[in-house]
Amino acid sequence: RSNEASGAAAVPASGSTGAVPLPVEEDRRHLVEAALVRIMKARKALHHNDLIAEVTRQLSVRFTPSPQFIKKRIESLIEREYLERSLDDHRVYSYVA
Repeated sequence: RSNEASGAAAVPASGSTGAVPLPVEEDRRHLVEAALVRIMKARKALHHNDLIAEVTRQLSVRFTPSPQFIKKRIESLIEREYLERSLDDHRVYSYVA
């Protein structure tokens, strides 16, 4: 039997963090991306630092994502055309409807 029911991490992942099991890291990716889309859908445009702060604040109940992890998820959403960088200021993101 595994320790999943008790909430303990059974096996460390061989992923980037090394401390979080792979399924948990994947769930966190989805949580961060969902928070990013939710925030950007409501605000339409937001500065990078404000977006990082808001995602961290919203997810702090579950876990605290690192700014680097959030940045990777932002880049992923830009590649998939959910977000785009502002032409005037590359630190500002806009939601793509």
